[in-house]
Amino acid sequence: VPTLVDRDLALYDSRIICEYLDERFPHPPLLPVDPVSRASTRLYMFRVENDWYGLVDQILGGGKPATKARKELREGLTAAAPVFAHKPFFMSDEFSLVDCSIAPILWRLPRWEVDLPPSHGRPIIKYAETVFGRASFRQSLTELEEEMRT
Repeated sequence: VPTLVDRDLALYDSRIICEYLDERFPHPPLLPVDPVSRASTRLYMFRVENDWYGLVDQILGGGKPATKARKELREGLTAAAPVFAHKPFFMSDEFSLVDCSIAPILWRLPRWEVDLPPSHGRPIIKYAETVFGRASFRQSLTELEEEMRT
């Protein structure tokens, strides 16, 4: 479980940690400033966490459920491809916490043997390349994570 300790504060749950860091270090912001956009961003994060990370848990569990979960994740991402094509980042012109929650999944797809169909997956692949090309993303990777893609 990810945990952040900052002085006398100990936080767990990645979403709470991310929002805390965004408020503690607000430049550049990772959540939109206006309430409507912030709420939409939180809903996108909720969907990613519940829909895609739930499948990731099944993939990591192995066995027959993992095979089914790989297929469902591939289909879910492929169905969302038009959304990835709409803007440079997920539903936004600016990098946000939603991108921070999606990037780890996309980075690990080859390791989990989840292949996107070349024709329908192109917008997701382009989006992933944009996010993976950010210096902040590259700097966040551990050695083990870097090796996943070499």
